[in-house]
Amino acid sequence: MTDHAPRPRRSFIFTPGLRPDMFPKALASGADIVCVELEDGIAPKDKAEARGRTLALFEGTRPESGVEVIVRINSMRERFGIEDVQAILATATPPPALMMPKVRRPDEVVMLDQLLIEAGHETRLHVIIETNSGLEAAFEIAQCSDRIDAMFFGGVDMAAELRCRNAWEPLLHARSRVIHAAASAGRDVIDVPYLDLDDPAGMRVAAEQARDLGFSGKGAIHPKQIAALNEVFTPSSDQIARARRIITEFEAADTGLVVIDGKLIEKPVLRDMHRIVAIADRMGL
Repeated sequence: MTDHAPRPRRSFIFTPGLRPDMFPKALASGADIVCVELEDGIAPKDKAEARGRTLALFEGTRPESGVEVIVRINSMRERFGIEDVQAILATATPPPALMMPKVRRPDEVVMLDQLLIEAGHETRLHVIIETNSGLEAAFEIAQCSDRIDAMFFGGVDMAAELRCRNAWEPLLHARSRVIHAAASAGRDVIDVPYLDLDDPAGMRVAAEQARDLGFSGKGAIHPKQIAALNEVFTPSSDQIARARRIITEFEAADTGLVVIDGKLIEKPVLRDMHRIVAIADRMGL
């Protein structure tokens, strides 16, 4: 199980690697995660240029924004993905985290982990489960590397592979398996963006369903979706107060468990409590 510090992951948004001028706007959008895109959103003819412009974003020092920044590389099973990895290994200023799309087996993650170790990079990993084979191996993928901070559910590609409608009920089983896999290793798990910008009510319902199922957050395709996502995935004041109380009492007890309000609280509960407090701290609550 990972012991990397929990952080808010209520919302994320993509920004194109080919347009570095859009990166500051994405950082200011209110999203907890900004993902610079090198994969589906970049045409093959522009891959090399986008890669160079993206890696240039991490040269020198950047003001701390509190936003988690990751780069979505191409699949390591494809030439563009191999070229992405080669460029990242060669730079002295790698991105703080990489998103791996279309992961099918643990060995893809293990290989990238080993290459990052050899390069001396502390880059974290986020893994997208969006293929049938990836879904079948999701539990093993979640366990295979301590670099993994979060797993993402890719609903569009998953629906195509499963030959089902891209909707909540047809994909419920697949979503649940990804949540189970992520929870088994203490990873955050983030749901696919809601694609209909003209249906904010539908997006809120989908976000609430994802939250109640166990997701840590959900993607956005436009900045106007972010405020609602953050609101849905922000814990209540009572939840925040309880989380702080549990953390304080657990630390004071210095044992493997404590009893609070007649309920046994053990160490696995603490990660969720720390995530709640991390969200509260980001919001100044």
